[in-house]
Amino acid sequence: MIGYSLPASKRRRQPLILALLLLIALWSWHSTRSVKATRDEGFYPERYPLAWKHVSLASTRGGVARPLRACPEEYPRGGPIGQRLAVEGNHNIPYSKIPLIIHQTWKDTDLVTWKPDVLEGVEKWLTYATAAGNESMAYFLWLDEGCRQLVSGLQPDLAEYVDAMPLMVEKSDVFRILVVKLIGGVYGDVDTLPLRSPASWLDETDVSAWTDPQTGTTYSTIARGSSVKQPIELILGIEGDNRPDTDDYWRMGYNYPVQLTQWALASAPNHPILKSFVSNFATMVKEVTRPYEGDPKAIKNALYRVDPIELTGPAAVTLATKEWLEKERGLRWDALTGLVDHGRSKAVGDTLIFPITAFRYVPPVRLAPSIYNPSI
Repeated sequence: MIGYSLPASKRRRQPLILALLLLIALWSWHSTRSVKATRDEGFYPERYPLAWKHVSLASTRGGVARPLRACPEEYPRGGPIGQRLAVEGNHNIPYSKIPLIIHQTWKDTDLVTWKPDVLEGVEKWLTYATAAGNESMAYFLWLDEGCRQLVSGLQPDLAEYVDAMPLMVEKSDVFRILVVKLIGGVYGDVDTLPLRSPASWLDETDVSAWTDPQTGTTYSTIARGSSVKQPIELILGIEGDNRPDTDDYWRMGYNYPVQLTQWALASAPNHPILKSFVSNFATMVKEVTRPYEGDPKAIKNALYRVDPIELTGPAAVTLATKEWLEKERGLRWDALTGLVDHGRSKAVGDTLIFPITAFRYVPPVRLAPSIYNPSI
């Protein structure tokens, strides 16, 4: 009879392996208890006091908000209150009609599960939101349920298309546009670290006139056929700035030589460029899904094959902005480049485009809405 047994050397190692596995299990159990103990002993309240107070202790099913009377638990109630907060006392970003309201989205309010960059980012945004005087801001952290309530309550014609998105990042992309379109305010990803308060994002330099060196056309906040300066109503930033006469941009993964970002943006309610984004999104979803009507699985698969960058991401935001500014303001899109003027903010009517140094991604994300202020 043939017996099956471990060689002597491996049999001797078996107790060692079992002991090692036991130690790993004990370490995992102890680590879990340690994290819980650390939280209970005050680590999070001490290290992230604002996030602890305004997020962890103040959460609802739909999200959290500061002040609490602007809570997105039931969005149809929260939205008008958020708008009223912005209107009262002209509480806007200077030189603009953009209300000082911060919007962010995340999956939960349990700080112990958050990554360090999210904790640091939210704490910093809340630091600006809780500032004294005219620089204070309302703050919304929207959870999934709150996002759904906003879309179904205030943009019901889009709810079906948003629900059909196969990726959460696509739903988040659409929501950030909708929330500043419907309420107005500033959107920033939770892992972005703002280096300046949105209350100081604009100054006289940002809204000053500038000239396209190729065409000689001068652009400013003055509307066509008028001599009156307009307040800024939309702020976007460049994420990719490349020469249009080369293939550098697509080699770097961009769809356009001058491409905008959307992990940070700010808008007054109902800006036409954001309406164009929504219209383009709805049209593309209809075209992609039309052959598969009545088959939810086929619809999901069809949408999954569409590049998120072009459907809801930076390329989609760039396209809507580019088309509108070219048609309505006569802008030569590539004139927005900062390669020939060291990068400066450029106002085109009520729309302001920050240079790449403002909302550009550099690990970890930094939002620095000016290259002229060395204190950023």
